[in-house]
Amino acid sequence: MNRKQAGIILTLLALIVCAGILAARVNGQVDDGTGSSLTSLPFTKDNGDKTASNTKDYFYESRNTREQQDAQTMQNLKSIIEDKNTSANQKTDAQKELTALTMARDYETRIELSVKGKGFEDALCLIEGPKARVIVKSKDSLNEKQSIQIQESVASVSKIKDVVIEAKQ
Repeated sequence: MNRKQAGIILTLLALIVCAGILAARVNGQVDDGTGSSLTSLPFTKDNGDKTASNTKDYFYESRNTREQQDAQTMQNLKSIIEDKNTSANQKTDAQKELTALTMARDYETRIELSVKGKGFEDALCLIEGPKARVIVKSKDSLNEKQSIQIQESVASVSKIKDVVIEAKQ
């Protein structure tokens, strides 16, 4: 093993450790060093107010539902493409639809990250053909500057100009 291979192995090891730390933070578990893990409760107040928790659940559930539907659609399209009894035209159409779905999913993720980078706590993007719907977590209604920022994010990532923006608490 030469130095280059050792450097690659160490880099990969460091990335694995970083991914583990990130996964622990995302899942809300924090190791306090004594072997027990502390779990943080998401957005619940001591007075039992669960409005913020419900909003978090809304974004989580919507994203989860979207991913499940996309996975099912992708699986169906792949089975059409791989089926020997499918005509060439159907395979071509399925391949185009699979490519469009994959691109839309990538755009949605990139738009969500871009909107979160603009200072919003959470965002959900749904691309529906030539339209994009962006739902952001915001206590107040959005001002014109924020709406323009979101529209610019969508246009820069996906070239979609027809954007519907909703604010959800």
